[in-house]
Amino acid sequence: MRPCWVEIRAQNLEENYRFLTTLAGGDAELLAIVKADAYGHSLGLCAPAAVRAGAQWLGVTSVEEGVAARKLCAGARVLVIGGIFAGQGAAVVEHALTAVVWEPGQIDELESAARAAGALPASIPVHLEIDTGMSRQGVSPDGLDAALARFGVWSPLRLEGVMTHLFAADEADGRVTGQQLARLGEALRRIEDLGLFPDWLNVGNSAALLSGAAGRIAALAARHGMKAMLRPGLALYGLAPRFEPGFEPDLEPEGVGAAVTGLKPVLSWKTRVVSVRQVPEDALVGYNGSFVATEPMRLALLAVGYGDGLDRRLGNRFALLVRGEHAPLVGRISMDQAVLDVTGIAGVETGDEVVILGAQGDETITAFDHAEASGSIPWEVFTRICARVRRVGV
Repeated sequence: MRPCWVEIRAQNLEENYRFLTTLAGGDAELLAIVKADAYGHSLGLCAPAAVRAGAQWLGVTSVEEGVAARKLCAGARVLVIGGIFAGQGAAVVEHALTAVVWEPGQIDELESAARAAGALPASIPVHLEIDTGMSRQGVSPDGLDAALARFGVWSPLRLEGVMTHLFAADEADGRVTGQQLARLGEALRRIEDLGLFPDWLNVGNSAALLSGAAGRIAALAARHGMKAMLRPGLALYGLAPRFEPGFEPDLEPEGVGAAVTGLKPVLSWKTRVVSVRQVPEDALVGYNGSFVATEPMRLALLAVGYGDGLDRRLGNRFALLVRGEHAPLVGRISMDQAVLDVTGIAGVETGDEVVILGAQGDETITAFDHAEASGSIPWEVFTRICARVRRVGV
């Protein structure tokens, strides 16, 4: 079997969920975000772990992901955050998924499927997303009344929740978040005026939870007779988001310091040395000879490449861990292979374990390290690890 794999510590995810629950306090529910194959960590391993930790709700992007989550976690509520598409309403009803809606066509699709299944009035819960400034998805203020009118006593749909996305929750001053919450408060007043009283106010990601915005969200929910729901993603997998304009201690919200010490990484990505060779000075390494040996060198070939999700931009500018030491990647990363300079690391041999992301000895490589070197973000680092890389529970 090709030696390129990811190790998932489900116990760490369970502990992270419980830790985040304490940060949220007793006034908020946590929806465990397991979309995109649990941020590349494996839905099959992570969704059941979240439920074992106490999660009542799981968040996915699509109906397809929702069906998969339902098969894994029969008793959980599954929220389809990315909306539904034509022909998917029947699956939502059949598998007891909860869809986020904001377009008339989505409501039409669900109503049609619900009626075809003989659903009773107000028996199919949905969450309505409000656009509070991100201009991505969600009903606009101008379209709110028309959307709310669809939840009449004759409809099989029930407005169970209201949702928005805080798109700048990682900005330390909280100014944009405050503006969004004010717009959301106005929308909630309009909803009440029309005689609709949803149960859930579904707002806020990991950054919102760690920044202390959870208290403001819970207070807003309470003013309207609702319960707050927050949606941790990155933090659930053991990584605290960083805050702009910087992450110096005096700029970080108080919850971030606690999270850095309290959260535990869930994923480690590993490979092995395939072979070791000696090359002379001036030897060319990799495609187009982008690296030239500056002295006689020992090179270790690895069974990992950009086809596995290792960013091609890391060639000649990043290092991996072997025998507890950082070994530079030299030459361009190939689709299926990469090369390390192990000249200064004694005893490296075929079969040695190499850590791409995670800890070895006293050294650690994080998703932030990968992101900074490749000009990306940790979310992409995790989710770009391809499906051909085995996920193994440990």
